[in-house]
Parts: sequence; structure tokens; C-alpha cells
Amino acid sequence: MGLFKKKRIKIPVILITGYLGSGKTTLLNELLHQEKRKVALVVNDMGEINVDAKLINEESIGNVDTRMVEMSNGCICCTLRDEFMQEVEALSKIEGLQAIFVEASGISEPSSIAEAFLAYEELTEKPGFFISSIVTVVDADRIYTEFLDEINEAAGTAPDEDEDPDIINLVMDQIEFCNTIILNKCDLLTVDKISKVREAIRRIQPEAEIIESIKGKVAAERIISENKFDYEKAMNSSIIQKALKRSEEGGTCDEEYGITSFVFEDKRPFDRDLFTAFIEEEFPEEIIRTKGYAWFADDPVHVQLIETAGRNASITEYSNWVAAFDEADKEDVFANYPEVKDDWDEKYGDRLNQIVFIGRGYSKEAIRATLNKCLLETAV
Repeated sequence: MGLFKKKRIKIPVILITGYLGSGKTTLLNELLHQEKRKVALVVNDMGEINVDAKLINEESIGNVDTRMVEMSNGCICCTLRDEFMQEVEALSKIEGLQAIFVEASGISEPSSIAEAFLAYEELTEKPGFFISSIVTVVDADRIYTEFLDEINEAAGTAPDEDEDPDIINLVMDQIEFCNTIILNKCDLLTVDKISKVREAIRRIQPEAEIIESIKGKVAAERIISENKFDYEKAMNSSIIQKALKRSEEGGTCDEEYGITSFVFEDKRPFDRDLFTAFIEEEFPEEIIRTKGYAWFADDPVHVQLIETAGRNASITEYSNWVAAFDEADKEDVFANYPEVKDDWDEKYGDRLNQIVFIGRGYSKEAIRATLNKCLLETAV
């Protein structure tokens, strides 16, 4: 007794990255639906409100013994880097844990996250975890419609050193620094167009496995590995990575790419027609991604999930507002989840419009003014 200590098993970390709206949360839900081991989740969202964490299906989480950590209002590749590593270390100590899934924010650089792991290993004598896979989710439709020409051009010529990095650099960084690419939303393109997207990706990432997918449906065993991620191989495999000069000063994602976010919140309901017209006819081109929840005056029962990514937009019923429950069910929710009462409104209950806007060069004031015109003062 005491002479033999139980060896601590290092926990594999599967990092899921990808540009805004590519389908990272959808993929994670799919993996959790398949997963039967004891796992932990870290979900990062650059906005104040971690909408992605709320979109992790309770049904998916219910399939496994899991714990989820939400990290908001910053990126784990820069502003939340130290806090992120501390969270991963704490999770790795959970008894019986077998894997940690990390969903990075849409503007995180996977190479910077990997560097954080390397630095932590150097500073820590015996870290309890290691990166096993870096998976980049790519929106095939958006790559074809918005980025194809730029990727092909950038792959053929080195960027001007005096140019400020733009979003295409971020997209390329995410594609080039990984060992698996999930080419998602393939149902939106023809076979010929998918082939062109694959060819463009291969020009900047010749070695990573490319898995075509629809709605994030991928066999878990294809991306989960017990082997350690090869940092040097990823750095050396990319044509673009060799040409780009990384800034020695670092800086946050907002500073480097000019991407910012803000949250629109209001308890009053939207007029459905006015809000739909805003999405379809007046939506600012400067907005890259929108996600959040809303409710309409003509439907006080259902939570509406609002999502936009590039030219794609959707408004779908997601669940029911607690305020729409009958009194018995409502009291049951209050008893089991007392935090629901914290923001309870005497008139609207938990009904709330809470939408995160992410983009570059937009007018926050103009968007707020337009949305305010879509609100109604009607009683429930």
C-alpha cells in the first residue's frame, strides 16, 4: 500500500473549429448522439450570450454521462486562452472521464489553440490531457459562393505582407490547420460544385482527410482518435501557412479581423411580417452571422430560433416558453430550475428576443433602430 500509485490516464481532447455558421454545433450534437462514453464539453462563443451551448440538444447530452462548460464573451484562442486551459485541466481530473469535446468560436484560430496546448505542456510537468484531433467544419455552399475565387487566388500567390489579414485568411487558417475536414451542407451543391470546393481545399490543405456531410452526420469513429495531434505536421503541410507571416504581438480576434458582435435584447414581441421583411429584404451585408431566440406577437407559445450565415437564413420553432405552460407545469419548472425566476417578467414571463449579431463594419445603431420598428406593444 502506498508503494504503487495509480497511473493517471491522459484525456484526449477533440477540438471542433470552423467558420461562423458552418455547422459545428450540429456536428457536436450528432457526435454526442452516437457517443456512449463519459465525456465533457467546452463550448465557446465570442458573444455575451453563449447561444451555441443552448443548442446542444438535451436529448444528445442525455445519451452520455457528461459535463458542459460554457465560455462566452471572447475566444479561447486569445482573450480566454488561459482560462480555457484551466478549464480543460479541471475537466481532465473528473473520475472516469474518457474524452473532452471543444467547440471553438467561429472566429477562433485552431493553430493558436494548439499553441496554447503546447505552451501548457511545457509549463506543466504532467498535464492530464492532450489534443488528439482538430476537426474543421466547412460550409461547402458558402465556400463555393463566397470564397472559392479568393482561396484559389491566395493558394497561388503569397499575400502582400503589408495587407491587413481579412476574413479569408481566417477561413484558410481554419482549413489548413487540422487533420480532418468535415465538408458540410453538401446537399446544397451539385456533385461538380462539390468537386471544385474539394480541389480548392486541397490546394491549401493537401493532407487532412475530407469527409462529406449533410447536417453534420458523420460516424464518430472517423474523427475521434487516441493518438496525439501532430502539430508540426499540420504546420508544415499547408501551402498557405508557409506563406503567411504570423504576428509576433498576437492580439484578439476582433483586432485582427475587425469582427465584432453585439446582442439585441427586448422583451416585447416582434411583428412576424416586419421581422421577416428585415431578414429577407433589409438585412445588412456586413453581418456575417446571426443567432439567437425570438418570439412573435401571433405566437406567444413557441421559441423561435433565428439563424443567418451568409446568404442562408432560417426562422424555426425550437421549443416552448415556460410562460406558455399551464400553472402546474410552470410551478414544477420553478421548483426544479429556480434560476428561471431571476429574469421573469410580470407581463411576458421568460419570453425574450435575444439575438447575437456578428460582423464587420456594420452600424449597430441602424440595426437596433430597424429592429425596434419591428416590435409591438401588445399584451400576451
